[in-house]
Amino acid sequence: MYVSSSDRRLAELVDWLNNDLALDIQQLTPASSDASFRRYFRVAHSGGCHIAMDAPPDKENIEPFVRVAALLKAADIHVPDIYRQNLRQGFLLLEDLGSVSFLDQLQANNADALYQQAQDSLLKLQLGIDIKNCGLPTYDSALLTRELGIFYEWFLEKLVGVSIPKSISLKLNQILIDSALEQPQVCVHRDYHSRNLMFLEHAAPGVIDFQDAVIGPISYDLVSLLRDCYIAWPEPQVNSWVHNYYQRLRAAGLLEAEYSQFKRWFDLMGMQRHLKAVGIFARLHLRDGKSGYLADIPRTLSYIGSVCEHYPELAEVSQFLQQQVSPVYRALT
Repeated sequence: MYVSSSDRRLAELVDWLNNDLALDIQQLTPASSDASFRRYFRVAHSGGCHIAMDAPPDKENIEPFVRVAALLKAADIHVPDIYRQNLRQGFLLLEDLGSVSFLDQLQANNADALYQQAQDSLLKLQLGIDIKNCGLPTYDSALLTRELGIFYEWFLEKLVGVSIPKSISLKLNQILIDSALEQPQVCVHRDYHSRNLMFLEHAAPGVIDFQDAVIGPISYDLVSLLRDCYIAWPEPQVNSWVHNYYQRLRAAGLLEAEYSQFKRWFDLMGMQRHLKAVGIFARLHLRDGKSGYLADIPRTLSYIGSVCEHYPELAEVSQFLQQQVSPVYRALT
């Protein structure tokens, strides 16, 4: 198999597959890439088909992927089996969960069924991992603050060229962080959305991109799923899904709060996540040359605006976004 000499990492990966694992490679093609430095290749060989992960050790640590995969598998979540690993070079050989995500399949006529599958798996995640003994880091105030800072720096200042008044950002941070920290804490995937749920004939969904899991707010993964940066649904439909899952959390003993409290947590958690996401999309464009995510910013900003409209304490934020940010952003696009 010919591999360009300019792609040293790929050459090293092929050498590992050929010589260390003794795979008779018939075809190697890009499987996917993500917002990190990781790359994935589909490896067809005489013994079947697998996914090879390339995670440069100077940029990515694959140890959390291996550790979290074991935690999730023990909770009966369908994550890829890890067949072989080379932590020193940053290579893994994984089960191939296919190339069809929930995002590829979601339609109005199957959304209820697919989101039911996703919520079944999410409940396993929240019930099946002992947060006291799993060794996962905590989604604490410092991490939440750093994530909000991505929005202020990369979207507002570097992309739009607008600075948020300190009085507004401090108040916004306090509202969102207090809401996150007062929630019941569970295992949180952190990117539980339609692109990271694989559509399978059996044992669906396949769950990927879980290496950044933490212990954090109970509403986080639900809002990632239902107010997805990559696909939007009518708000009455979202509210119905939220209420149904709320009832499941109550029945499972994970939640005692009234629905109005849970819905507030859900809304404000979504706002924190969406502010971070908009900042990351801007950073991917400006720093990493990955501009495809710019198309997802308007949808994500729309979620932020909707939440602002429902909570009077966010009136200053809403006014700032509408009067100072939106006109400049629209002119850029």
